[in-house]
Amino acid sequence: MLKLFRFEQGFIGEISTDEQDLSHLVSQAQWLDAQEPEEIERQALQNLIRLDLPELDEMEEIEASARYFVDQAGIHVHSLFLTQSEGRHVTSSVACILQPARLITIRDTELPDFRLLRMRARRGQVESHSPAELLVTLLEQKVENLADNLEDIHRNLEKTSYLVLEEEGSDLEEAIAQLAKSEDSNGKIRLCLMDTQRAISFLLRHLRDYPDLQESCREIMRDIETLMSHTTFLFDKINFLMDSTQGFINIEQNQIIKIFSIAAVVFLPPTLVASMYGMNFQHMPELQWLLGYPWALGLMILSGITPYLFFKYKGWL
Repeated sequence: MLKLFRFEQGFIGEISTDEQDLSHLVSQAQWLDAQEPEEIERQALQNLIRLDLPELDEMEEIEASARYFVDQAGIHVHSLFLTQSEGRHVTSSVACILQPARLITIRDTELPDFRLLRMRARRGQVESHSPAELLVTLLEQKVENLADNLEDIHRNLEKTSYLVLEEEGSDLEEAIAQLAKSEDSNGKIRLCLMDTQRAISFLLRHLRDYPDLQESCREIMRDIETLMSHTTFLFDKINFLMDSTQGFINIEQNQIIKIFSIAAVVFLPPTLVASMYGMNFQHMPELQWLLGYPWALGLMILSGITPYLFFKYKGWL
């Protein structure tokens, strides 16, 4: 799928692709957003930049030299964006090719940041005068989205904190699952922030002719530093709640083991009495007693109650 946009009086407007001449439309567009492009769309983009489009494995490379570089096609920035899949946060790489006259973005999945930017563009809410400004706007919106996700994680942690520390009879195993999910999301957000930090640093070196954009990039860097500190705080909070949850689970398990241990001690004397009177010796005086059976039962009950009362006296129960 290929979406085409152009600048109209300082704002981004979408170009209708109902016409058949795709090559002409591509050459006129100033933002070309390709999501899993079809073969004809890939060919049109490759003819435009006169290079092969990056493949998915190339976009996933982690080396800085493979993610941020300049060639004859323009300035390349491969950036990680956050999305959700099956209720969990995942990251997806987007290849951005910045040219003097256009911005090309290539991705393999739908992303909230691009969906929001397209919606704002249709409403005439995206102000941009150049492809470079549009790229900075996209990265700025990405950071804002990451900040919103961090706020969601913090709210979820507040609920989990109440579940673990205050609510009686709470499901601690469910709390551990929620904490693990929060830790995973927080880690992916931090990874996206670190990636954006490197991308902005790279752009600062190549946008020297745009002082306003450089100042915007510096503001984004300051926001990223603040958010990085917040992710560290969330990691500490998650680890504290995880340790507390495991501690409470250990206490519950110890209580169960304690009950079984006391029960074993309480029933040990009656078992000893029953074993003694279960021996098959020929001469046992109690065998001839009329009250021998009640005597044995009473002795078993007494030997069981005595340890129980002793434990209660010591405060072990």
